[in-house]
Amino acid sequence: MLAKQAFKIAIIAGEHSGDILGADLMTALKAMHPDAVFYGIGGPRMQALGFNALFDMEELAVMGIVEVLGRLPRLLKVKREIVAALLADKPDVFVGIDAPDFNLPVELELKQAGIKTVHYVSPSVWAWRHKRIFKIAAATNMVLSLLPFEKAFYDKYQVPCTFVGHTMADTMPLDVDKAAAKAELGLDPNRQVVALMPGSRTNEIKLLAGDFLQAALLLQQQFPDLQFVTNMVTSAKAAQFNAIKQQVAPELTIAQFTGQARQVLLAADATFITSGTATLEAMLAKCLMVVAYRANWLTYQIGKRLVKLAHFSLPNLLAGRGMVPELLQHQVSPQALVAAMLPLLTANRSQLLLEYRAIHQQIKCDASAKAAQAILQVIQDDAVPTA
Repeated sequence: MLAKQAFKIAIIAGEHSGDILGADLMTALKAMHPDAVFYGIGGPRMQALGFNALFDMEELAVMGIVEVLGRLPRLLKVKREIVAALLADKPDVFVGIDAPDFNLPVELELKQAGIKTVHYVSPSVWAWRHKRIFKIAAATNMVLSLLPFEKAFYDKYQVPCTFVGHTMADTMPLDVDKAAAKAELGLDPNRQVVALMPGSRTNEIKLLAGDFLQAALLLQQQFPDLQFVTNMVTSAKAAQFNAIKQQVAPELTIAQFTGQARQVLLAADATFITSGTATLEAMLAKCLMVVAYRANWLTYQIGKRLVKLAHFSLPNLLAGRGMVPELLQHQVSPQALVAAMLPLLTANRSQLLLEYRAIHQQIKCDASAKAAQAILQVIQDDAVPTA
């Protein structure tokens, strides 16, 4: 009987956001199959649930063409070793969480060897290199998409895809008590809070933290009562941020937290934030935002020729319009950040917050349970449903 099997579920999560998704997925799968075994590459949240990490997740936490090239020999070695281990052990299913440049080649080798594969978090095929969808179809038995417009794209090409929603939408409140959230962090509930969120990767912090800090100084001159906060994913990233702060804004008073991004965004009225999953979390926290993104010069030059989108932040992609201000590459400067932030701090933004809430409801689908059910369906069936 299927219910009596001790499933072996291999997972590769490539970075902090993947670790969160992986931990939530493990929890849902354990609720359905308590004796399931999980192993592969995962972070501290997954390991806390009993995940057997064969490699450190930080091995894969690299973004950008130039950055990947510098780490390519090591990445290829990790890929060879993890594939060999999985081919030898033959898990019931392999789940690649995000990190498509690493996970999809792994999935292709495993699927060709008869191991069922699921890719959790759709690559941005709807944004650039549309023909990748055929490689995704060859490598996977199922794609689990977090966002509704992604499934529509897969349906167009008849590639199996299940829209599961986003776990963050499930775990965050539809309505946020900002005053209470501020008080929980020891902030004054009666004063506005601006969060500086330059990212979780070393390169993001290097390229954006200085501008965010200088923008905060300019804002402080205009609004002395503003409170500033930041969060870093690890103490090492906090040390990197503080080194930059010492150089560009030693006089700025900023409350600093580690590993409390959600609490910080729930407390913040507005944020300077790097593009990525964090922008979705900010929207779900009902935190107004100015989204910035900067890459190394070569990565940007290549990327701008490949990506043809009117917007790049998740809130704007979900809204289908420029709902939040975006600054890209050379547009990012302390002055431009401040100019984009000022209306968010001074004008009535209640209608925008209602739009945030409507999108929140749309992607609140009990995602981890839906993802777990879809994965179990892949294990059971050769003919996998696409809806």
